[in-house]
Amino acid sequence: MELLGSTLTATYAQPSPTPPNFLPAISTMASSYKNRFPNYALTHSLSLSGRPSTYCKGTSHSPTLATLSRGTEGLGEKRMLPFVSNRAGLFTKYTRDDWYKASLTNYKESESSRHNAEKLRVDTSRMIQDKDQQTRTTQSGSTKNLGERVNDIGFWKSEIIRELDEMIGETNALTDIKKKLERAVAETEAPLQVAEECLFHREKRMGIDLVHDDVEKQLLMEVDVIKCCQERMRLHQEKIIAQLAANRAAQHELEKDLSDKQAAFRIDDKNHHLRNTSDGISYYRGVEHFDAAISVPESWAKFTDDNILHSHSERAASSKLRNDIENLMVVTANEMWNQFNAVNVALTNRIAETGDAKNKIQGHLAKTLQELFQSEMAIEAIRKAIQDKVASLKVAHTRLDERTRRPNVELCRDTAQLRSFLVAKNWKLRGCPSIGKWLNKLCLVNEVHEIDDAIQCLQQRLRDSEDILQALVRSKATLEHDLIVKSNSLFIDQEKCMGMRKSYPSTLRLAGYS
Repeated sequence: MELLGSTLTATYAQPSPTPPNFLPAISTMASSYKNRFPNYALTHSLSLSGRPSTYCKGTSHSPTLATLSRGTEGLGEKRMLPFVSNRAGLFTKYTRDDWYKASLTNYKESESSRHNAEKLRVDTSRMIQDKDQQTRTTQSGSTKNLGERVNDIGFWKSEIIRELDEMIGETNALTDIKKKLERAVAETEAPLQVAEECLFHREKRMGIDLVHDDVEKQLLMEVDVIKCCQERMRLHQEKIIAQLAANRAAQHELEKDLSDKQAAFRIDDKNHHLRNTSDGISYYRGVEHFDAAISVPESWAKFTDDNILHSHSERAASSKLRNDIENLMVVTANEMWNQFNAVNVALTNRIAETGDAKNKIQGHLAKTLQELFQSEMAIEAIRKAIQDKVASLKVAHTRLDERTRRPNVELCRDTAQLRSFLVAKNWKLRGCPSIGKWLNKLCLVNEVHEIDDAIQCLQQRLRDSEDILQALVRSKATLEHDLIVKSNSLFIDQEKCMGMRKSYPSTLRLAGYS
C-alpha cells in the first residue's frame, strides 16, 4: 500500500491522469468515500492553436503494468531498448499555473472537507446528545402515560368490581325473594284446597239446608281471592325470571369488561415496568402504524361507563321488583287471612243459627210427640164411648121390639114409647120449651134417636181425631227429617269445614317465611 501523496509506479508510463474529484480516503468507513463535492473543471483548454484534431488525440492503448513487466524481464539478458520520446505528449502536459492551481484547489478542498467534517462531527455529537435526551424524554413521557393509563384502567377496574359485587348481591337477593315467592305460592295451595273441599262438603247438605247462604258466598269469595293472589304472584314470578336474565346479562357484560380490563392492566403494567435493560425487547415491523378500528379514550371510558350505568339501572329495577314482591306477599297474605276470618265468622254464625234451629225442632218434636200421645189416648176414649153407647142402643131397640108384641089394644103409643106432640106444645106455649123437649126425650123412640145421634157424633169425632193424629204423625216425620237435615248441616259446617280450617297456614307462611 502506498503512502498518502505518493504516486504509483505505473504512472510513469502513461499520461498524467485527470485531477480526482475527491481526496484519498482517510477513514475505513464506507460513508467517507461518498462524493460530497462537485467535479472540478479546468479553466483553460489543453489543445494548441492550429493543431490538427487528429494529432491531438491521445493513444487509445495505454501500456499496463503487465506489459511493462514483460518488457523489462529480459533487461539482464538483452540490451535495453533506447527511450523514445513521445513528442505528442509534450503538448498534453499541464502548465505550472495549472499545477499550482490544482494544488491550491486541493488544499482548499481539503480544508473545506476538514471544516465540514469538524462541523458535522460537532453537529453530530450535539445531535446525538439531543436525540439521546429526546429519546429519554419521550420514553419517560411514554412511561408516564403508561402509568396514567394503568391508573385509569385500575380505577375503572375497581368501579367494575364494585358494581359487579353489588350486582351479584342483588341477583342473590332477587333469587332469595324468588324462592320465598315460590314458597308463598305453594302455601296458597292448601287454603285453596280447603276452601274448595268446604264447598264440596256443603254440597252434601240435604233439603232446605242446601241454601246459598253467607258461608257459601264467603267461601266462593275466598276461592276467588286465593286464585287472584296466586295469579298476581305468578305474574311477578315471570317478572323475576325476566329480571334475573337481565341481571345476568349485565353481569356478563361487566365480567367480560373486567376480564378485558385485567388483561389490559397486566399488559400495560408490564409495559410500564419495561426498561432498556429489560429482557424480551425486540423489533416488530409495522407496529407503529395507527389502526383506525380501535377505540379512543373517550369511547373506551364511555363503553365501561355505559356498562356500569346499565348494570346500575338493572340493579335499581331489580331492587324495586324485590320491594314490590315483598309488599305483594304481605298484601296477599293479609287479604287471604282476612277472607279466612270472614269465612270463619260466617261459618260460626251459620253453625249457631243451625244449632238454634235444631234445638227449636227438638222442642217442637217433643211437644208433637206429647200431643200425639194425648191424641191417641183421646181416640181410645172415643172408641170406648162408642162401644158403651152400643149397649144402650141395643137395650132401647130391644124394648121397642118387645113392646111391638103387646096384644090388641095394648099396642098403644103411650108416653113410654112416644111422647105426645100436644104435651110438648103446651109446655112450649107456657113458656117452657126446654121442658117440652125434655118430655119428648123421655120416650123410647127418642132414646133410640138420641143414642144413634150420639154414636154418629162420636164416630165423626173419632174420624176427626184420627185425621189430627195423622197430621201429628206427618208433622212428627217432618220434624224428624228436618232434625236429621239440621244435624247433617251442623256436622258438615262444624266438624268437617271448621275441622279442616284449623290447619290454615299463618300469615308469615302465606308471606313466604318458612
